[in-house]
Amino acid sequence: MHRTLQWLTLAGIAAGPAIGQSRVGEGLVIDASKQGEPISQLIYGQFIEHLGRCIYGGIWAEMLEDRKFFHPIGHEESPWRAPWLANAVEMSTTAPYVGEQTPAIHGGAGAGIAHAGLGLREGRRYVGRVVLAGDSDAGPIDVRLAWGDGPEDFDWVTIDSVTGAFTKYPFELTARESTDNGRLEILVLGRGDVRIGAVSLMPADNVDGMRADTLALLKELDAPIYRWPGGNFVSGYDWRDGIGDPDRRPPRKNPAWQGIEHNDFGIDEFMAFCRALGTEPYIVVNTGLGGAEMAVQELEYSNGPSYSRMGRLRAENGHEEPYGVVWWGLGNEMYGNWQLGHIPLTDYMGRNNEFADRLRAVDPSIRLVAVGAVGEWSEGMLADCADHMDALSEHFYCQENSEVAAHVRQIPDNVRRIAEAHRVYRESIAALRGKDIRIALDEWNYWYGPHVFGELGTRYFLKDALGVAAGLNEFARNSDIYVMANYAQTVNVIGCIKTTKTDAGLETTGLVLQAYRRHFGTIPVAVEGDGGGCDIAAAWTTDRSALTIAAVNPTPQPVSLPLDVRGATLSGAGTAWVIAGSDPMLYNDPGGEQPVCIEERSLAGVSDNLTVPPLSACIYRIEAEGR
Repeated sequence: MHRTLQWLTLAGIAAGPAIGQSRVGEGLVIDASKQGEPISQLIYGQFIEHLGRCIYGGIWAEMLEDRKFFHPIGHEESPWRAPWLANAVEMSTTAPYVGEQTPAIHGGAGAGIAHAGLGLREGRRYVGRVVLAGDSDAGPIDVRLAWGDGPEDFDWVTIDSVTGAFTKYPFELTARESTDNGRLEILVLGRGDVRIGAVSLMPADNVDGMRADTLALLKELDAPIYRWPGGNFVSGYDWRDGIGDPDRRPPRKNPAWQGIEHNDFGIDEFMAFCRALGTEPYIVVNTGLGGAEMAVQELEYSNGPSYSRMGRLRAENGHEEPYGVVWWGLGNEMYGNWQLGHIPLTDYMGRNNEFADRLRAVDPSIRLVAVGAVGEWSEGMLADCADHMDALSEHFYCQENSEVAAHVRQIPDNVRRIAEAHRVYRESIAALRGKDIRIALDEWNYWYGPHVFGELGTRYFLKDALGVAAGLNEFARNSDIYVMANYAQTVNVIGCIKTTKTDAGLETTGLVLQAYRRHFGTIPVAVEGDGGGCDIAAAWTTDRSALTIAAVNPTPQPVSLPLDVRGATLSGAGTAWVIAGSDPMLYNDPGGEQPVCIEERSLAGVSDNLTVPPLSACIYRIEAEGR
């Protein structure tokens, strides 16, 4: 791997050559005795939405794009074709297995269907199932996994016969060559007719239906909370479509975005996802086209005892114990006319309060996040709904700025702008007296550039990582008012992890989120002075055994900073984690070049100078004496 660290100096200890001539700041004063409120670890949260390849094609391991035949075979948006005797395949709307139609294949001459575009890797096993019903003389039926066009370029299983009732037939196949254009073929060799209810294909190493490679990176990210299922998607989502037998869950048109909603990843799968990552769930309910009763049922399904009406349904679906979900969002961006079910603020206040009252009546222990947007909407919600929320949601996204330092500043400037607005609200809105309603910034990120990784699948560069790091510094400076932040949207889309059909990798922004989550302290301390163009934050570790200093340098020159640490005696020994590069446009590709990485360095001693590498985000951990 190409290492991007050009050099690192702390207290005059050099680790390599500099880029450009060093600039000298006037100096920093870090007063470790002046401590702020502890940083909520929920600021390292993430947000996943049913959009593009965030879940399907990113988190979820399913390889087939329309496995329940939402589109007819041969439709321009369907991945399925009938390459053999196309006139022998039709879509039947009579008693379909799932959805509105089921493929029917008339046998007798070797007809069938095929799904191309599959990413296969040599030696890997793939598991699947096909749901079939048909005439007694329809068999045999071959299910083939093909990696080429030769007579031996496939592995297969044979289903000797089928019955008149839909039955699931599991299979396991192995690819003997690698390709990004593999095929799954279902070929009817008998004389009778066959109906195909649903098909599934996943890598054999999937973890409860999740991609093993993506899951491993999510564990490295270690986000403490995940917001789901939206986003704009939630305002048209009926959570009841996503429970029960996955093959019987109806495929739908995604209500807010492109493509099909398979309903394979519902509330039970989301909870399995959270368990696998050791993270906390944050569920948003549909306050757009959904009513309060639907939200109440969703809460009872999640948290109700197994003898309650919806708790019994959860138990019947294989989940006896309640999930105990604490955080619940009351809708998404209801101030926008792009949102399904959007209504004016004056009307929405009543809707918010109705949902809150109904949900708290079911489970008084939950914490509710209401919809906010700095300005008239947030002011109105806080004035009229303060008794019906525990936090207020805010969102922002930033576009590209051609000047690197200005590009980087956008994120911390927006974090600070929202915090300052809420401080004014606390002083001016009478309903907030005696209350501590904090900000849940449950969508934030850069959003620009071409869609390289599917719908809204933007690529991120080193300069974006520096902006995210500066934003995390700003959260530390406003730890008294931010209870949560959820980077959007984790995988593909505008996420910090990107995937191909067969590989997954951390974006530059993902490296920063990982480094801060692991290494930056939790008790912020005062930082004053001139950073020489760098964004500086400092914090004690939870046990106060070490002081951490985070420095973001968006300039092409190293910055040398005289350093005055007060209120603590530092040993000088420690560790530095550096994300840096020679070009602000460096980026990582999943399965390809990884020019940006986290470089770990030992620090032998610290005097009174901090030198920050060019184009870098650094975290320095310096051990304290007498702790």
